Amino acid sequence: MHSRTVFFVSDGTGITAETFGNAILAQFEMMPRRVRLPFIDTVDKAHQAVRQINHTAELEGRKSIVFTTLVNMEVLKVLQDGCKGMLLDMFGTFVHPLEVELGIKSHHRVGRFSDISKSKEYHDRIEAINYSLAHDDGQSHRNLEEADVILVGVSRSGKTPTSLYLAMQHGLKAANYPLIPEDFERRQLPPALVPHKKKIFGLTISPERLSEIRSERRPGSRYASLESCRHEVQEAEAMMRRSGIRWLSSTTKSIEEIATTILQEVRPERLSY
Repeated sequence: MHSRTVFFVSDGTGITAETFGNAILAQFEMMPRRVRLPFIDTVDKAHQAVRQINHTAELEGRKSIVFTTLVNMEVLKVLQDGCKGMLLDMFGTFVHPLEVELGIKSHHRVGRFSDISKSKEYHDRIEAINYSLAHDDGQSHRNLEEADVILVGVSRSGKTPTSLYLAMQHGLKAANYPLIPEDFERRQLPPALVPHKKKIFGLTISPERLSEIRSERRPGSRYASLESCRHEVQEAEAMMRRSGIRWLSSTTKSIEEIATTILQEVRPERLSY
């Protein structure tokens, strides 16, 4: 049972409000119900949002928490005047003090993606996503020289979600390759990867966690057995040590933490904007 409903209200996609709001909520032991209300960019839509928020509060018998990144002051005022939830105006909290400190007015531009589709960064990000999809799970050996990073590890160690996160969030062309029994028998990396060793980053995982993940996909199989998982993880880690590959365990780390570690090691300049 959720403990409180949290709304993320934005005149754009709501991604900024949700990301920031979730970072704050993570500091509390609670299980909120999350509702994103994007594209609230007119007074009429704002009134609809207020009705939904207030109706929820009446049903639950407690205030909803409302994170907002509205920049249109007329639209924001509707929430300020009519919303019965706890309203947290993130732009108002941070933008106005910065205007005072910097001595300049902000653009008050609606949506962080308003003009991004025309930018080089957006084009590069789309290219990176296409590249990462084409090079997922060892599907292709072509154009590996274009890769920013090549992730290796046993099957289900987190390579695919990390690759896609690096592509979508940071515009990195990330290929990923599974280390399989044939590689362990040869005691060598897949031949196609050897010329690109400097770009390789390894992921490992505890055998117990790996067995749990694989059992969800193929319950009762040798693939998911703890014995098989222990053998593969041991062999993969030994291979990475022999090859001098940087690696980390994904067992207790989020995709964001894994990606940030990889960026620090492989492309530290991508942590600067």
